[in-house]
Amino acid sequence: MKRIKYLIIPTSLALWFFPASCEEFVEVPVPDDRIVSESVFSNDKTAESAVQGIYNELISTAFSSGYQSSVTVQAALSADNLQTTNSNATLLEFQENEIFVDNEGNLAIWASAYNIIYMTNAVVEGLEHSENITAELKDKLMGEALFLRAFTYFYLVNLYGDVPLILVTNYSQNATASRTPDVEIYDQITQDLDDATGLLSADYEKGERLRANQFTAMALMARVQLYRGMWEQAEYWSNRVIESGTFSLLPDLDAVFLANSEEAIWQISPSADGSNQSSTNEGGIFIMDDYLETVALTDDLIAQFEPNDNRLKQWSGHFDTDSDRYYFAFKYKVKYATGEPYEYSMVLRLAEQYLIRSEARARQENLSGAVEDLNLIRRRANAALIPAGQPDINQTVLLDLILKERRKELFTEWGHRWLDLKRYEKADSVLAPKKSLWEATDVLYPIPEEEIQKDFNLSQNQGY
Repeated sequence: MKRIKYLIIPTSLALWFFPASCEEFVEVPVPDDRIVSESVFSNDKTAESAVQGIYNELISTAFSSGYQSSVTVQAALSADNLQTTNSNATLLEFQENEIFVDNEGNLAIWASAYNIIYMTNAVVEGLEHSENITAELKDKLMGEALFLRAFTYFYLVNLYGDVPLILVTNYSQNATASRTPDVEIYDQITQDLDDATGLLSADYEKGERLRANQFTAMALMARVQLYRGMWEQAEYWSNRVIESGTFSLLPDLDAVFLANSEEAIWQISPSADGSNQSSTNEGGIFIMDDYLETVALTDDLIAQFEPNDNRLKQWSGHFDTDSDRYYFAFKYKVKYATGEPYEYSMVLRLAEQYLIRSEARARQENLSGAVEDLNLIRRRANAALIPAGQPDINQTVLLDLILKERRKELFTEWGHRWLDLKRYEKADSVLAPKKSLWEATDVLYPIPEEEIQKDFNLSQNQGY
């Protein structure tokens, strides 16, 4: 990767440094008060702090923050779940699917994701070369780093297609990396998750669902196998999570996004970056309390819910102006707060695993099993159940129902709708009638121009 800025990640015991450009790499010395890799991985305490530093970064770095430049916001605008409510040019390009190669929000996703990857690679290398870390902790930290790398590459490959596969921290090697076919990226994701599953335990630290464990790796593996069309594997991994007894679908929708919710497989703490803010970025950007807010739910999304669906009642709100009514996502109930966090940002949760298993079963012609899983989600929402023996419930109809259910259940969570439309190959048919500037090549974001200018081996996506 070419663009890596100096990034200082505060942890309790360690500070990381990362090279920015060729000139900066040569000219800027390592400050005396920053611990370099050899020192970081010299003992258990500093190694643990280094990995915690990656988690701390996730809440503030663009792609995973849940705020304006995050996958959650920008991918929902690219689909049909969010709309802008002001003249923010960066976000309008995502909404209109006319993203310029110099779009700052697009660059923020790319650069911040690769920065996380650089950090995970530094941990992997540090652990591999360290002889001073306790064996059990070494396995745990390695598993977490591999999971986080797989998680980040999952979004890069789905947003941009072929991307550079960076697995080392060697600057000169990374600076001229070319794009790797998406199938190889997926192979690496799968390998990392398989390794992580074997290295991690099933336990959560101190009852907090903030660090990766065996189930987070399994949950992401289930999603990855679904995206790859490996239906049996998707069902297998989702079933392991569902049947573990560790998680449950909460009957109260208002409790789902609370800190350490029993539905949560993995969450991010809003206070992990050391600030005094204890409310999520999602709450900050989605909850509307004046008409100048940045984004709102589309009327099209609101129209998908049945009148008695509790997700409409409890996961959305509305704000009225003199002339308009705007609906907003209300999964998170706190817009801004300090003190102890009441809610954590949700990354992986049990409901998605049921939807994964439902789809995997449907694609294997196990229609009754698929309906059973789908109805678990609908029953919790107080939506009408789907009769399993209904004559017109064939595979095609059921898959369409699952796609619609995913939209209603997972809206404003990590870009699911955008990614679903693409993998279902429905982006053209769904978005072209809604967006006047839509073109088939819009399914991939452009490689940021700044990156191409720095790396002569990077090519641009078609249509840009």
